[in-house]
Amino acid sequence: MYNRRFMAEKTQPKVKVGDKIPDFTVYDQQGNEITNRSLLGNKTILFFYPKDNTPTCTKVACNIRDNYEVFTQNGYKVYGVSKDSVKSHVGFIAKNHFPFSLLSDPNLSAMNAFGFYGPKKFMGREVIGTYRTTVVFDEKGIITHIIDKVASADHTAQLRNLIGI
Repeated sequence: MYNRRFMAEKTQPKVKVGDKIPDFTVYDQQGNEITNRSLLGNKTILFFYPKDNTPTCTKVACNIRDNYEVFTQNGYKVYGVSKDSVKSHVGFIAKNHFPFSLLSDPNLSAMNAFGFYGPKKFMGREVIGTYRTTVVFDEKGIITHIIDKVASADHTAQLRNLIGI
């Protein structure tokens, strides 16, 4: 059982700006294995979100979709990460026409490695879940930016202001 006092506080992420991205293994919507090593060589945006097809998560992903070209024109790869299944991601992508891959992390490999899963408040209740967080890293896998207060309707503006594009 979890200590209620501990659950009421959001734990600090394990990663910070300047860290190398941690080891993890996840799968894209086609079932291809994606690891921290396979993402090296590109500037990358990873946005972690709790669940496919929920209002806030859809709003964040659609905002990034609507501005996707801004990121690719500036050399960024973009990926969404949740603990949803590959099958769920296939449907979420088809429904919303996402041009980027969604990574399935049902075993919490990436979320735990980054420190983005644990106790949090949701609708006034204490729950265990995903911290809505975005990480930006360079071609060498060094974290350059972390956004832990994601503006769901205008996350692109947050990212653009932060990374200067």
